[in-house]
Amino acid sequence: MQFCNAFFMPYISLMPKLNDDQQVRQLANLELLARQVVEGFITGLHQSPFHGFSVEFAEHRLYNNGESVKNIDWKLLARTDKLFVKQFEEETNLRCYLLLDTSSSMNFPEKGMSKLQFSVYAIASLMHLFKKQRDAFGLCLFSDKIDWLSPAKSTTTHLFHLYAELEKMYAQPKVNTVTNITQVLHHIAQEIHQRSMVIIFSDMLENSLNPEKLQALFAAVQHLKFSKHEVIIFNVSDKQKEIDFNFDNRPHHFVDMESGAEIKVHPGKVRDTYRRLLTAYRHELELKCAQYHIDLVDVDINGGYHEMLKTYLVKRNKMI
Repeated sequence: MQFCNAFFMPYISLMPKLNDDQQVRQLANLELLARQVVEGFITGLHQSPFHGFSVEFAEHRLYNNGESVKNIDWKLLARTDKLFVKQFEEETNLRCYLLLDTSSSMNFPEKGMSKLQFSVYAIASLMHLFKKQRDAFGLCLFSDKIDWLSPAKSTTTHLFHLYAELEKMYAQPKVNTVTNITQVLHHIAQEIHQRSMVIIFSDMLENSLNPEKLQALFAAVQHLKFSKHEVIIFNVSDKQKEIDFNFDNRPHHFVDMESGAEIKVHPGKVRDTYRRLLTAYRHELELKCAQYHIDLVDVDINGGYHEMLKTYLVKRNKMI
C-alpha cells in the first residue's frame, strides 16, 4: 500500500524543463484569447443585457475640460473649489469567485499545455463572460495557503488587473509546493459575506488516498454551502496520462512535482492498480459532490472550453 500511495502522487517524467517563454508571451494577450473563446457563445443569451441595471457610486475623479457636466459633484465643488466627476458602477446580478490551484502538480505536463495554463485561459474566458453579463468577479490564487485574493468587482480596470495577476503567477510557477484546498475553502467561506458562486480549478489530487483529508475537504465545502454559496469544481487533468495512464511500455522514472519524491517503475505493472485506486477516489468524490449539490466537472486539458462555459451558464441561470 505504501508503494501505491507514493505512486498515486502527482507525477512527471524526469526530463529537463522546457523553455516556457513563448507560452508566457501568449498570455500577454489574455483579453484577446478570452474574447475568442467566448465570441458567439452567449449570442442571444440576453436580448438587452443592460436593461434593468441600476447604478451605485464608485469614486470621484477630476473633471476633464470639454466633457459632459451632468455628473459633476457640485457639493464637492463648493467645499474644495475643484471640479470632480462622480463615477458609477453598475449593480451586478451575481458575484463570482474564481479559485485557482497554483500548486506544483498543476505544472504537469511540461510539454505542451499544462493544467495551469489551461486553467488560466479558462478563468480568463469566464472573467470575460462575467464582464459581458455585468457580474462581479474576484480571483483567488492558492496552493498550501491563499497567496492572493481580490474583491469582487465588475469594472474593466478590475478585469485587466486580474489578467495581470494571472500573467504574473504563470510567469513564476511554484516548485515543490503542495495543496491545501481545505484550509483555503474555510478562509473563503469566512471572507465572502454575500451569496456568491465559487468556482474552483484544481486537479483535486491532494486528498486522493486519505479518507480523513477527503472528509475534511467536504467539511470545508459544506462551510461554503452553509453560507448559501453555489460551488462548481472543475477537476482539471491530462486524461491521457493521469486518468488512462497511457505511458510507453518501458520503465519510467516518475517524480512527485509537489514533494520531489521519486519512483522507478514499469507502467504496465502498476497500471491496473493505479486505475483501480483512481477510480475509487473519483467515485467517492462524485458521491460527495452529489450529496452536497456541488457541480463536479471533469475537464481534460486537451479538450475545449465550451463544456466549462455551459456549466457556468446553467448554474448562473439557476441562481438568478
